Amino acid sequence: MTHLADSGTYPLGARQVYRLGYGAMQLAGPGVFGPPKDRDAALAVLRDAVAAGVNHIDTSDFYGPHITNQLIREALAPYSDDLVIVTKVGAVRGDDASWNPAFSAEQLTRAVHDNLRNLGRDVLDVVNLRAMFDVHGPAEGSIEEPLSVLAGLQQQGLIRHIGLSNVTATQVKEGRGICDIVCVQNQYNVAHRADDALIDDLAREGIAYVPFFPLGGFSPLQSSILNDAAARIGATPMQTALAWLLRRSPNILLIPGTSSQKHLKENLAAASLQLPDDVAKALDGIAASQTV
Repeated sequence: MTHLADSGTYPLGARQVYRLGYGAMQLAGPGVFGPPKDRDAALAVLRDAVAAGVNHIDTSDFYGPHITNQLIREALAPYSDDLVIVTKVGAVRGDDASWNPAFSAEQLTRAVHDNLRNLGRDVLDVVNLRAMFDVHGPAEGSIEEPLSVLAGLQQQGLIRHIGLSNVTATQVKEGRGICDIVCVQNQYNVAHRADDALIDDLAREGIAYVPFFPLGGFSPLQSSILNDAAARIGATPMQTALAWLLRRSPNILLIPGTSSQKHLKENLAAASLQLPDDVAKALDGIAASQTV
């Protein structure tokens, strides 16, 4: 737990969480579909994460589907009082593993109840609405109708806090006019920095920013600058990329995912990794130079 405290904490809804958490997406099968190759190993990773002090887990009932939430329940229930589980709604999986929008009131309500059942909770800590105007990234479009559905479920006591995922700055502004937004979850990393201004705006408002794909996601970042920086400080490229994100802004909360106990330990160790100024400056140049 000591090394997680090195990264500090930040508010996520009504609770303070360590800035380095855990993302459960990789616990499902290939393509985030179907059961894990090794169920016991998946359960062990979850238990190891919480034993190390992780108190922020990111998941969704469309991972699997249903698989990761059921694993979380099996591994961790009854849950500790300080554990914040963040889930997301707005998509469903097709039989062919496709990712499809699910924005209707009926679909969103069903998704919230599915999350409650599979996680074994009476109320969800945080629910992110994932915008699905474009599966591959943020795209403009009004989120008023689906977000209002979640706000209604929040008023019913099924959801404590609401966040947004895969959204533009315009959608964040629209969302904040409908209900309190406690976090924004978008793709962001040392090479993919489209959200720089949004992160700074959210920091001024005390809203958490949760980047996914810290090393590029399904197309991993290939960067000699990153590799050189990692070698210089005696860390892995993933640890270095995570340390850069922690340094980037105090409102950034990390959710690196893995199905490996070894990689989990390596990821969490990034909380205590300090980047020298010149190394951080070199990493800043990755996006500017487009060296990916």
